[in-house]
Amino acid sequence: MNQKQRERMESGKGFIAALDQSGGSTPKALLQYGVKETEYSNEEEMYTLVHEMRTRIIKSPAFSSDYILGAILFENTMDRKIDGKFTGEYLWEEKGIVPFLKIDKGLAEEKNGVQLMKPMPELDRLLDRANEKGIFGTKMRSVIKEANKEAIKEVVTQQFEVAKQILAKGLMPIIEPEVDIYSEDKQKSEEILRDELTKHLSTLDENVKVMLKLSLPSEDNYYRELVSHPHVLRVVALSGGYEREEANEKLARNHGVIASFSRALAESLIADQTDQDFNKLLTSSVETIYKASLT
Repeated sequence: MNQKQRERMESGKGFIAALDQSGGSTPKALLQYGVKETEYSNEEEMYTLVHEMRTRIIKSPAFSSDYILGAILFENTMDRKIDGKFTGEYLWEEKGIVPFLKIDKGLAEEKNGVQLMKPMPELDRLLDRANEKGIFGTKMRSVIKEANKEAIKEVVTQQFEVAKQILAKGLMPIIEPEVDIYSEDKQKSEEILRDELTKHLSTLDENVKVMLKLSLPSEDNYYRELVSHPHVLRVVALSGGYEREEANEKLARNHGVIASFSRALAESLIADQTDQDFNKLLTSSVETIYKASLT
């Protein structure tokens, strides 16, 4: 694990940009960017267009290490290049931004009010490739929709089992058990989740740390014990469907938590904008998310 990157992630000021839409969410990300499905005819063309979008964001002067600590990439983006360098290497060497990789293969069908991660039989090989391409850490997502104690326990157990596999490869795992913001018993789910996360963190070896990516909680500062936990490098928040302004307001009230926004980051960015307009809008987005992450 790169020690400079670890120190930056642990104590640096800023937030993590989530540029990891994949599979089924890629057409939605492109549509938000103003690229219709009629503009590409196969998966390869789709991924080329989304890489062009991400390249434009990453190369923008607004996408600066003054505000952004890290960026989460999709596997296809990791394998592509920007100016002759693999995306992860470009992020760190040219921009000073720590690269992460989304490793999950999507969500299983909902069962007992949760969605576990689909099996990842090729994970070891993917982690080896991540190491080869300069990636610092990984991210994996599950979803909690109902306050079912046993099901939430299963979600957290799966996340930590995979996290230990990631740690064994010398990478930093971001554990992401997302609580659906539209859940009717969201606050109860958060209570169960916090307890389960605390239990599993206590099983880690003495000097081991992980990162947590969590939905913005119903009660401000509800995750403060996790923020200060000796086995937690950083707690980051997902926007989870909130518009950027609302997500920023909620984030600012949760001290010690930084953003890891995706849709809220790219809000208002359109393919046919001039570079001047594009960079101006991205600058505004980056600066407001940064400010909300400082509290």
